[in-house]
Amino acid sequence: MRLPAPNLNGTKNFLSAHLAQNILTYVSKSPETNFPRLLTLVKLLAIQERHKRMVETVAAVYRENPAIQEYINRLARKLHPNVRNRLAYNWFMNAMVFGIPKQRSMSQKLGVNVPNFILVDPTSACNLACEGCWAGKYSAKNSLTPERLDRLFSEAKELGIYWMVFSGGEPLVYPHLFDLMARHQDMAFMAYTNGTLINEKMADKIVEVGNFTPAISLEGWRERTDARRGPGTFDRAMRAMDLLRERGAAFGVSITITRENVMEVTSDEFIDFLVDKGVIYGWTFHYIPIGRNPNVNLMVTPEQRAYLAERIPYIRTHKPIQIADFWNDGELVEGCIAGGRRYFHINAAGEVEPCAFVHFALDNINEKSLLEVLRSPLFAAYQKRQPFHNNLLRPCPIIDVPQALRDIVKESGARPTHEGADTVLKGIIAAHLDDRSREWGRVADDIWAERHRQKKAGGF
Repeated sequence: MRLPAPNLNGTKNFLSAHLAQNILTYVSKSPETNFPRLLTLVKLLAIQERHKRMVETVAAVYRENPAIQEYINRLARKLHPNVRNRLAYNWFMNAMVFGIPKQRSMSQKLGVNVPNFILVDPTSACNLACEGCWAGKYSAKNSLTPERLDRLFSEAKELGIYWMVFSGGEPLVYPHLFDLMARHQDMAFMAYTNGTLINEKMADKIVEVGNFTPAISLEGWRERTDARRGPGTFDRAMRAMDLLRERGAAFGVSITITRENVMEVTSDEFIDFLVDKGVIYGWTFHYIPIGRNPNVNLMVTPEQRAYLAERIPYIRTHKPIQIADFWNDGELVEGCIAGGRRYFHINAAGEVEPCAFVHFALDNINEKSLLEVLRSPLFAAYQKRQPFHNNLLRPCPIIDVPQALRDIVKESGARPTHEGADTVLKGIIAAHLDDRSREWGRVADDIWAERHRQKKAGGF
């Protein structure tokens, strides 16, 4: 299929983009000197006092924290100019600086919440068959057409959304992926990928398109990764990282944390290894019993989750890498981000789900516009309950407040999107989630109370 010639957004200010890219080049030449100078300029230009204070905070962190300073310097020096000028600009300027205000404006104008990004599966096909895959029960034969994806990206930009995340399946088996990203050069794209398809040719394409960053899935070291993903997977992922690092691509990791690997993937040795490989960010996801062969015994214990609530923030401030904890970082994002509040999921059949792990839907993107699916009663039922708990360490309606998910599905009339999706609502798995939510609640409430006691004592 051949897409029509790109028609870049005419409303964008070319001179502004060109100036910003020149500034990025200037900073990259001597980040230790030029990054603080840039922040001084930004502070002078900032109109609102809160923006000036934000710049002061960034400057102080850069000046006082060696790990953050090393991280920013590494980004400035190591990224290929094409990646720096497209991905960095699109994500920071288009998706954040320009995009978020437009999202808020469109939300007020249209009377519907506009999220920050969309998670979409171009295809459910995959070259691996990982044990416990969250998407393992979807049909492997589904794919979205490139025409519908092209239109989705255009619809998104009209609402101020310039950040798209791919999952699957394996996104890199989708034949139209790079054509679509090249067509929408003003957007930032990320993909969760097993990395096994990234060879020399594809690594070159990633740098050439510029606005794309892959997050390569790992379970820990070779033995644990290969046990879940198949023999040789770890070595192929390492080869992919080497190829990307050599070319100056921006790439990260995606780690499913289980009861069995929690200490391994958060160890100093493993984190330092990732930094040496060139990884610049990481997404960590606590195992959720959904998809292929769900196993509640793989869920992290309350004690392990409490450890992660301390360990991941420590890594962010003591290592030159940024790692997110999808559940324990609820305080940073004010609770659950799903259900169209900050993001939602479109699977490869086009079914619009509130979350990658909540496999229920009412609408299909193949039958409706983006704006129409944002008006979904399923999303409305989600958003009126968010945050699901006043303790933001208990943000999730699957594992923290499971009764909320039952109420949402019942109220909206949403249907399961594959066989077994409703086991999180009833039966043995649901009963385990109820028990675990209570166990974690007791631990989380103690942590929450202590954190706020310390903030109050510190005058925050």
